[in-house]
Amino acid sequence: MGQVAGLLLAAGAGRRMGRPKALVHDPDGTSWLLRAVTALADGGCAPVLVVLGAGHEPARELLRGQDVQVVLARDWEQGMGASLRAGLAALDGESVEAALVTLVDLPDIGADVVDRVRRCGWDGRSSLARAIFAGRPGHPVLMGSEHWAAVCHTAIGDKGARDHLATHPVRSVDCTDLASGEDVDHPHPLP
Repeated sequence: MGQVAGLLLAAGAGRRMGRPKALVHDPDGTSWLLRAVTALADGGCAPVLVVLGAGHEPARELLRGQDVQVVLARDWEQGMGASLRAGLAALDGESVEAALVTLVDLPDIGADVVDRVRRCGWDGRSSLARAIFAGRPGHPVLMGSEHWAAVCHTAIGDKGARDHLATHPVRSVDCTDLASGEDVDHPHPLP
C-alpha cells in the first residue's frame, strides 16, 4: 500500500455551533481537533494535514507539539470546497498517492474507521472510496491523486467532492459496526 495522507477539514466558523468546530471540546475536555488528528495518525495516515480558517490562531495553539502540517484556507468563508481545495493543493502528488479526507465535527470517527477505509478502499492513485454508515454515505473519503485536480475543479461552496463522487465509481466501505458517522452541528449537550 502506498502513502496515504490524512486531510482534516477544520476551517469552518461553526455558525450553528456558536464557535469554530476546531475549538470545540467534549464535556470531559477532549478536543475534537486533537481527537481527529489522532484518529488519522493512528489509522495509518502520514503525513497529517489540518486545514484551518476561522479561529485558526487558537486552533494552531491546540496543535502545538503535534506532528501535523497546518494549511490555512484563506477563502474558508466560501465553504468546505475551499478547505478541500487548499488541503489538496498542499499535498505533493508525487510522494503521496492518496488523501483520506475527514471532518472535525465527526466525534465518533476513530482510528478503526480511518484504517478500514484506508485499507479496504485502496486502489493506488485511482482510489475512490468512502465510509458508509447504516447505508448512508459519509466520511472519511479516500481519494487517489488521479482525482485531485477534478475534485478541486468541482469543489465549490459546501459541496466538497460531492459532484465528483456522484459521477465516478466509488467503493463503499461499511463502517456501521464502528461508528455512527453523525456530524454534530449544534452545541447541545456540549458546554
